[in-house]
Amino acid sequence: MQFCRFNLDRLGVVQGDEICDVTDALDTLPDVKWVRSLHDPFVAALDQISAKAQPLLASAPRLRRGDVTLEAPVALPSKIIGAPVNYHAHLDEAQDDHGLHQGAKVHPIDEIGCFLKAGSALVGDRAMITLPKDAARVDHEAEVAVIIGKAGRNIAASDAMAYVAGYSLALDMTVRGKQDRSMRKSCDGFAVLGPTLATPDEVADPARLAFSLSVNGEVRQASDTSLLIRSIPELIEMCSAFYSLLPGDVIMTGTPAGVGPVAVGDTIVVTSPELGVLTAHVT
Repeated sequence: MQFCRFNLDRLGVVQGDEICDVTDALDTLPDVKWVRSLHDPFVAALDQISAKAQPLLASAPRLRRGDVTLEAPVALPSKIIGAPVNYHAHLDEAQDDHGLHQGAKVHPIDEIGCFLKAGSALVGDRAMITLPKDAARVDHEAEVAVIIGKAGRNIAASDAMAYVAGYSLALDMTVRGKQDRSMRKSCDGFAVLGPTLATPDEVADPARLAFSLSVNGEVRQASDTSLLIRSIPELIEMCSAFYSLLPGDVIMTGTPAGVGPVAVGDTIVVTSPELGVLTAHVT
């Protein structure tokens, strides 16, 4: 299924240009007040919710996709994890473009591992991204995101795909500068996720997921996950060796070549034949 969160935490299943409102399937979730677990409760209960949503589809209210506000399909990830320089072609361009690395040595993922983005950076489809006033350059980075479905630590790559709840498109927006990576990538709106959480049955081969990015209609990035330096299973193994992965955690798998600056008024569109269309506007 292609699950979406819309209109202030309602649950939908995307079918073509329509959204089936299956919010009633959420009544299996605990009635949380001010105390909550570290994991995202929706993703933790995804199997049960999917089973309950399926029979609701036939009679569910249907809304036009353009008439709703889509939010990030994961509401409460304990971690948003980024994979730096995880495509060979992006490594080459980073070494050639001083504006990308500000004169610092470019370290591929095998040297420095992954990084974390603030949860407050998380936004959904058609988000308005406000550029920080002191940022000289902000770049787009299109990525495929993996959503973790169950808790695990020290997960072997050979077992990793059993921990995946689904996939989404992502924009890892980045200020170029000399600040620490976690600061430059954690501004409000700098983790755009969506439009849906696509369960594994919706993806033919996660090792060959194609995606592209355009700015104002001009294609700037186009690649697929077969070109990752560290594959999805290897990323899960790498991250889980350092900290527990929990339901709802988001791993942004890395961006390919073609990253570049954006300006106020730009419209960024990330597209995948299997994961849909993710749009963001720069303000």
